[in-house]
Amino acid sequence: MNPLGPKKLYLSKWTAVQPQNKEKHFLVSKVIYSDPEQELIAESVELEAVFSKKIRVIPWRELTDSDCWLQGWK
Repeated sequence: MNPLGPKKLYLSKWTAVQPQNKEKHFLVSKVIYSDPEQELIAESVELEAVFSKKIRVIPWRELTDSDCWLQGWK
């Protein structure tokens, strides 16, 4: 697997290992930077649930935890 970096996260697809409220598949709809003008340090990502369209904000590095997230839609 390729190393995960914030610049490649935008519009990437993710599957929650333990879905809640029928929300299993997510799309990264936004990468949130500490300094939006510079886009140097990414802090978090905005995930949009495919089923419900609800938005969830998490630290982007949480996506590297394979106990919580799998890359792609499984």
